[in-house]
Amino acid sequence: MRWHKRLLLAGVAGAVALAASACAGGQVRGADRSPQPSTGETAAAQAAESNDATFVYAPNLDVVTDWDPATSYSNEIIAMSNIYEGLTRYNAQTKKPEPRLATEWTSANEGKEWTFKLRQGVKFHSGATLDAEAAKKAIERTREANSGAAYIWGAVDTIETPDASTLKFTLKYATPLDLVASSGYAAYIYDTEAVDQAKDGKTDAGTGPYTIDSWQKGKETELTLKAFEGYWGGWKPEQYKKIAFRVTPEITTAWQLLKQGEINFVQRLNPQLFEQASTTEGVQATRTPSFQNLLVLFNTAGGVTKDVRVRQALQLAIDYDGLVSALKGAGVKASGLVPEGLVGHTAGLEAKQDLVKAQELLTAAGYGPDNPELKLTMTYAQGDEDQKLLVTLLSSALKGLNVTLQAKPMAWNAQWDLGKKKGQDVFVMYWYPDYADAYSWFLNVFRSADKPEFNLSYLKNDEVDTAVDGLPQLTATDLFGAETAYTNLQEKIIQEQAAVAVPYVQTYQRALTADVQGYVDNPAYPNVVFFYDLKPAS
Repeated sequence: MRWHKRLLLAGVAGAVALAASACAGGQVRGADRSPQPSTGETAAAQAAESNDATFVYAPNLDVVTDWDPATSYSNEIIAMSNIYEGLTRYNAQTKKPEPRLATEWTSANEGKEWTFKLRQGVKFHSGATLDAEAAKKAIERTREANSGAAYIWGAVDTIETPDASTLKFTLKYATPLDLVASSGYAAYIYDTEAVDQAKDGKTDAGTGPYTIDSWQKGKETELTLKAFEGYWGGWKPEQYKKIAFRVTPEITTAWQLLKQGEINFVQRLNPQLFEQASTTEGVQATRTPSFQNLLVLFNTAGGVTKDVRVRQALQLAIDYDGLVSALKGAGVKASGLVPEGLVGHTAGLEAKQDLVKAQELLTAAGYGPDNPELKLTMTYAQGDEDQKLLVTLLSSALKGLNVTLQAKPMAWNAQWDLGKKKGQDVFVMYWYPDYADAYSWFLNVFRSADKPEFNLSYLKNDEVDTAVDGLPQLTATDLFGAETAYTNLQEKIIQEQAAVAVPYVQTYQRALTADVQGYVDNPAYPNVVFFYDLKPAS
């Protein structure tokens, strides 16, 4: 999982308009609607009782896999989005980036030049002051690290700092840089000196509303945060100033803790528990469409799945319709790799189960009912009941084809480590875009890599690589060409290469205690709760 590494669904027209807007030269964007430091409170606010409660978030797996804001690319988005900030933040309702550390921005030269004006009076948690030079150093350090989502800055040629509050980017090709700067990964602005001086791996050099209180890797309460009193947005008495992440692998346990009031937020409920949550006093349930889909990745580099016929048989053995039906609204059937609402979504790529054809392919490969038993290894996320449902249905279907699926639930770090060593035949994980664009599925998951990170099908195909490399510029300059390229890539990766099966796109089903106000799901930042926006009910 990049958490289950990747909104209200943006329509295609909205996504197209957003990408196309990069070409409008000289337009001022991002009138600042962000909260400003408070110079005085109303009488009501002054009288408000200080909120001493701790907001408890229950993730099901490891909270932090990498503390470095340059290379972080996994579960820690849920914490680091509250510790760090970027130049912009994507607004899922308006489908546009909005001001964060930049208060306004302009583009020129048909989207090849971008100028951002920085917010004044911002302090890093280290005590240093945010200025243009500090922001430039952060972006350049992230680019030089060239890890995780650093590719988002790939269009940047040079960064200049005309004055202390101005960042000027010159690009190699047109790109909607205000959208790029809203990315959930690799877009953080941070104090580079503080990060470089960190000795224990734990870094806390952002500008966000929260700072690290404690971190105990492997403990049930793995991470706690506390308010950064110097936050530029200021603080009101009723806001949550203490946050805890309590790792709860079993969803039924998380549900019981929520009902008892011991935790405030569960990121995912199964259909049965979500139905209960919708009618349980003291609980509020939310359901939101997403851009997060499930990938079933087949090892194309070794073992029995190196044979494309075996991979195609596995694709055909999945009961796509039965799985979506069993999810009872927690997911919708996928059509290709790109969810509906993003440039590159292609209708007509929905997959169907066909056990007769699967058996024919297995027989041709030397397996099947009248041949020796085929054993396959699969890894999936511990505690994820949706993935477990996939395993149950697929195991049953394959058993009838004389195939035994040895499926092992694993903690994410262990599963990922094994995957990077090519230690399984089938790897199950979620994916979602780094920003509201489909490019990351193809660059990260299917472009060839000498050292696998998220290319866990280990696909190596020169035609795929060339097409992937051309996607960013096409998206900015030729949307029809980009749509065509995305369609062709999906057909090649899914149908010809059989590197992946895509059963469904998730629908987010959350539960919160009823006393929490202000929660809005922003699927551009999957599973993130922006705690600063919340307060207890009066």
